[in-house]
Amino acid sequence: MSERLWFLCCRTHTMVSFPATTETISVALEANSSEAIQILYQVLEDPSSSPEALRVKEQAITNLCERLTEEKRGEDLRTLLTKLRPFFSLIPKAKTAKIVRGIIDALAKIPGTTHLQITLCKEMVAWTRAEKRTFLRQRVEARLAALLMENKEYVEALALLTTLVKEVRRLDDKLLLVDIDLLESKLHFSLRNLPKAKAALTAARTAANAIYVPPAQQGTIDLQSGILHAEEKDYKTGYSYFFEAFESFNALGDSRAVFSLKYMLLCKIMVSQADDVAGIISSKAGLQYVGPDLDAMKAVADAHSKRSLKLFENALRDYKAQLEDDPIVHRHLSSLYDTLLEQNLCRLIEPFSRVEIAHIAELIGLPVDHVEKKLSQMILDKKFAGTLDQGAGCLIIFEDPKADAIYSATLDTIANMEKVVDSLYVRSAKIMA
Repeated sequence: MSERLWFLCCRTHTMVSFPATTETISVALEANSSEAIQILYQVLEDPSSSPEALRVKEQAITNLCERLTEEKRGEDLRTLLTKLRPFFSLIPKAKTAKIVRGIIDALAKIPGTTHLQITLCKEMVAWTRAEKRTFLRQRVEARLAALLMENKEYVEALALLTTLVKEVRRLDDKLLLVDIDLLESKLHFSLRNLPKAKAALTAARTAANAIYVPPAQQGTIDLQSGILHAEEKDYKTGYSYFFEAFESFNALGDSRAVFSLKYMLLCKIMVSQADDVAGIISSKAGLQYVGPDLDAMKAVADAHSKRSLKLFENALRDYKAQLEDDPIVHRHLSSLYDTLLEQNLCRLIEPFSRVEIAHIAELIGLPVDHVEKKLSQMILDKKFAGTLDQGAGCLIIFEDPKADAIYSATLDTIANMEKVVDSLYVRSAKIMA
């Protein structure tokens, strides 16, 4: 370490203020983390407001955010944003917006800080209202709504978005409008309101068509489109949207690429094309994302190909984080599990006219009460004709009733007679005229 650097670092222990100069920034970059943070704080306390000093302070803020994020000091980031408010009055509003969003983004990189982010955003919304910084307030409110949705505070998030979307539409800020409509679509989807989710997504697409949309945002739109189509059981269309989203995220190196690929594989499984899963995973693009998520989908595909409930349950147990904890995958796999269970039960009861429920449960390897409940549901859904004798613990299967053709033939005869009578009536009316 040079004598100059040693001398300046020693000064940090004497609480002497560092001037807002590029030399001080260089010292901070070469110092260890705790000393660097102390130096950068002192740079921000420099009363100088010359253009050079302001530029150095902006750089100091960026470096300080990086250091605090590395140290996982979330509360200090929140305090920093409060301390910087007098500084914001000295710089342009665009730079203020950039710094505020940068600090909020830095806080988001620290795990477990969702509540702190919500508090910080609420404080900034109050400050921007007082300062009448509409442009910044709208973006912070959009971020706040996303955080509230992530925290499952849906009512508050929906109320905030409803007000915000009306305001932004009046200002015709299409780029922000795309973000808000997309967020609204995700929120309504979380609330299981599919029609409103689709309407919000359509509004986002309409706004996006009028402007240039960054690839990351276009990928997000495609991903949400795929999720909504998959929810409507239109898995082929959903697959095409997931593929478009995957290409966008893959080109950007975005971490959401693996989720797009995962949902692509899910669509293949749901349309009974599980054999294609291994090929997609082993492709050039798929090999980049080999890991627990793709292993989980491969295990589900194998279970589906072999029509094995045991393998399916093993996959759900072994890859709980990737399958059950992902609400989108879990919803579709629950439907797939029910289908597999029904197919297996139908295959097992086919040779019998009367069979003990305990015997079926033993054959399929599931608890008796679970099998009994599923059989009663299948009978009510008319998947097969039968009844449960709960006293004897048996399932009685009836032969499929043959449809009597006389009823349909009678209806056809009556319909033809009606046409004849109508025709005769028309002819008689002409003759009488």
